[in-house]
Amino acid sequence: MVANKNYKGELSVDNFRDKGEKGLPGAPGGKGKAGTVCDCGRYRKVVGQLDISVARLKSSMKFVKNVIAGIRETDEKFYYIVQEEKNYRESLTHCRIRGGMLAMPKDEVVNTLIADYVAKSGFFRVFIGVNDLEREGQYVFTDNTPLQNYSNWKEGEPSDPYSHEDCVEMLSSGRWNDTECHLTMYFVCEFVKKKK
Repeated sequence: MVANKNYKGELSVDNFRDKGEKGLPGAPGGKGKAGTVCDCGRYRKVVGQLDISVARLKSSMKFVKNVIAGIRETDEKFYYIVQEEKNYRESLTHCRIRGGMLAMPKDEVVNTLIADYVAKSGFFRVFIGVNDLEREGQYVFTDNTPLQNYSNWKEGEPSDPYSHEDCVEMLSSGRWNDTECHLTMYFVCEFVKKKK
């Protein structure tokens, strides 16, 4: 006989039981199926490609979120402010990868539209698609057209035509200022509307 303890850990007379005899051993079980060799390298590659796709989707979602947050348009183009601080070259690349260009305000209507957009968004300055990177003192739009018909320089600007201020920012007033290209700030992309 074996004495058992009750739930409080005390010995109880009611908890004595006889232990039965050990049973006979059973028949051995059947043989299992053979295992397969894992082709893990292929799966790792697929998982790696999925990681890249997820990263691209996240980037695209951020882009869409920015666009939904605010966009301006004319009859021919869409404009939107990218709320990620980048230097000038990164800004150019960001817009191009998405099928656009850094915004080029080539007339007063577009310049006013962008300036109003910047001011209403609560920003002070943004990069626009104007620079003199190729030839010092000769500013061009990012499509390499010269500033012949329109510019909107702040009084006294461009102030440093023979230094390192080769890129252009638009202030919330709509005025342009030459600035250093390595600085980071928000920027405006433009996209040509597709003809129907």
